[in-house]
Amino acid sequence: MSLQLDLRRSVPARQLGEPGPDAAGLARMLRAAVRVPDHGRRVPFRFLRIAGAARAALGDALAAIALRRDPETAPALVDKDRQRFAHAPVVIAVIAVLDPEDGKIPAQERLLSAGCVCFALLQAAQGCGYGAQWLTGWPAYDPEAHALLGLGEQERVAGFIHIGTPQAEAPERERPDPAALLSDWRPA
Repeated sequence: MSLQLDLRRSVPARQLGEPGPDAAGLARMLRAAVRVPDHGRRVPFRFLRIAGAARAALGDALAAIALRRDPETAPALVDKDRQRFAHAPVVIAVIAVLDPEDGKIPAQERLLSAGCVCFALLQAAQGCGYGAQWLTGWPAYDPEAHALLGLGEQERVAGFIHIGTPQAEAPERERPDPAALLSDWRPA
């Protein structure tokens, strides 16, 4: 028996183009994505949409950060940062909310919940007929990029989910054999 989930694969962001999901389609995907374990209904995540002209503006700002830090950054690397969000019509930043006052659920579990949202959003995009890719890169970890995105002190980027229509067939790759990864715990 083959499951539709067995066919899931990432479509490289550079191969994603128009059309992207409209507001109703994106809302449908997000409804599916929030159905993850979230540890006591804490909802330790939120979404930030990057679409339209905002994609180029964010790319320009990231390129400026890179050049400010190292004025001798190779032009190809600056252009890579400038184009980072330019391909897919919609990019959703999944933001993990790691409020330190929430001592009941460890921060790592809340971060993992946000990671589950990233994967669920990939599946939802594919289920709705789109391609998607989960990326991070330095902007996911950089304090200046966090400020640019409006993140609070206790927030982290779990991933940037690029969503659009595949412009080429997504490449398949060899997958690990689950049986080779499985072992049984036995008492000593």
